[in-house]
Amino acid sequence: MHDPWTIDPADWPADAAMRGRLAFALGYAVLAPSSHNTQPWLFRLVEDGERFGAAGAALEVLADRTRALPVVDPLDRELTISCGAAIGVLEIALRRFGHAAAVIDLTGGDLTGGADPDLLARVVPGAEVVPVAGDIALADAIAARRTTRSAFPPDPVPEAVLKRCRGAAYTLGVELVSLGPPGDPTAEPARRRIADLVAEADRLQFADPRFRRELALWIHSRRAGSHDGLSGASFGMPDLLSPVGALVVRTFDMGEGVAAGDAEKIAHGSPCLAVLATAGDTPSDWLATGRALVRALLILTAEGYTASYLNQPIEVEQLGPRLREAAGVAGYPQILLRVGKAPATPPAPTPRRPVEAVMAG
Repeated sequence: MHDPWTIDPADWPADAAMRGRLAFALGYAVLAPSSHNTQPWLFRLVEDGERFGAAGAALEVLADRTRALPVVDPLDRELTISCGAAIGVLEIALRRFGHAAAVIDLTGGDLTGGADPDLLARVVPGAEVVPVAGDIALADAIAARRTTRSAFPPDPVPEAVLKRCRGAAYTLGVELVSLGPPGDPTAEPARRRIADLVAEADRLQFADPRFRRELALWIHSRRAGSHDGLSGASFGMPDLLSPVGALVVRTFDMGEGVAAGDAEKIAHGSPCLAVLATAGDTPSDWLATGRALVRALLILTAEGYTASYLNQPIEVEQLGPRLREAAGVAGYPQILLRVGKAPATPPAPTPRRPVEAVMAG
């Protein structure tokens, strides 16, 4: 089967109708990050010359709630962020091939949802544009992006790179706050408080058998036919031992060990911590967070940096306000990242479902 990560921009169907071009761009969208690699998105191609003008077609993005995580994500907040990330990747891919894209938020703007609660957004190709070098670099970074769970070398993340990330998030109404390297006297107190919150969240989550069962359901080998989830390699074991990893996670409370490992990585393997936050805490904010997240991740990737997630204090409801205070963000924390230099040999990518598997009927 074709590996979605091997997508080649040279295959762009420039002479095809918009329907064919959108289908090709979806090959990039499925490479977006998602919680537990659940890939909780569906896409529907809609054609209407009157509504969509010269393009004649658009893509609707729907939440696939069969892939929800009711224990760790009871409001589908992370699910919606994941769908926003897919939208963000789609925008960048279309621009790389000469199409601006309008994103129409269809969530209804609040927790009540729109007319169809699963219909999150519509992406409409707009005017033709000439992609600049930066557009091409971001699009090329889509297939190179990885979540890197190992400790990072001490090299600081340049302020110029972080400034670009902040600017990309700001255009979507998302605040991105970064905290400098270990030992920085202005950042160290906040870093320690955040490390304590991550460790506390690790203990609380792993003490809950429901959390462990849910996580274990999404741990399986890259060779599994589902093309989703997390490999045992994400937990420091060979991919072939993924079933053993799932059994261990499901059976044992490893909270203390996970907490200690995360605290060590924050203290000595995280040159930068970054928090993405929004003024509100609605599906519209979550969609914007996902779009901002991928822009930041692709800027980092294009510049030779990488990231991994420390979202545990956000997932544990009572810890969110404390993270907000510790990080000094004005709004609601939505994503917590650790950022650093990418390794010379990147980790293997997590599996992805092919485009045909994510098309809604």
